[in-house]
Amino acid sequence: MKNRTITVKDTEVAVTTVGQQDYISLTDMLKAKEGDVFIGDWLRNRNTVEFLGIWESVHNPDFNYGGFATIRSEAGLNRFRISVKDWVEQTNAIGLRASAGRYGGTYAHPDIAFEFGMWISPEFKVYLVKEFRRLKEAESGMASLEWNLQRTLAKVNYRIHTDAIKEHLIPPVLGRDQTNRIYSSEADLLNMALFGMTAAEWRNANPTLPGNMRDHATLEQLVVLSNMESINALLIRQGLDAPERLRQLNGVAITQMRSLLSAPVKHAIDKATGKKR
Repeated sequence: MKNRTITVKDTEVAVTTVGQQDYISLTDMLKAKEGDVFIGDWLRNRNTVEFLGIWESVHNPDFNYGGFATIRSEAGLNRFRISVKDWVEQTNAIGLRASAGRYGGTYAHPDIAFEFGMWISPEFKVYLVKEFRRLKEAESGMASLEWNLQRTLAKVNYRIHTDAIKEHLIPPVLGRDQTNRIYSSEADLLNMALFGMTAAEWRNANPTLPGNMRDHATLEQLVVLSNMESINALLIRQGLDAPERLRQLNGVAITQMRSLLSAPVKHAIDKATGKKR
């Protein structure tokens, strides 16, 4: 389940995704309605019942038409009252759902939420549609960027495993004294293998820079660091001591950085991230 929030005419409205389907909070939207009103006031309206029935008949193959017929026959009468829970139970509806917990309340499929927005006010519906579309466009753009980055990293990892070019080595090869030194944490062991210094040494060398050395690392260094974390876990399971793991990880860092900084791979990374060379 994924939860987000959009702002519609100064009203915060939750949007949740269950599986692949988005639902918009009617409970939040109701805050924009003037007066002491409830979702049940909208649900008992005959036009609402007719709309919900048509929507379910189009989108829900398991819709209970018998239960719906009973509800429709009473809709509009003064005595008619129905809750979201009763609607779902009697018709097996999928367009409305009630949930408990932090993001609890009544939620509706966007088609139905837009109709509910019209009940609040025509202006509210217009802004609701606008903000929901803005959210989906932003998510679509992010998904596309993530896909491009994943595709590029897959190419990078393939190149790392096949590249055998012997060129300038980055980072430098660590000496025996450095590999035999005991570091205070596994994080510093990785830092030493990739950056050639511990976190404390970096801070001493860069007292005016915010954050830590990983905050200032390049994309290539972060890719190698991610790979090294997995390799280090494997070496630990094999029982290798810290000096030997540092020696091997330094060799991994050298090989992978050499591959990543080669022109074809560097160009692919820059293209995926929109970076100008």
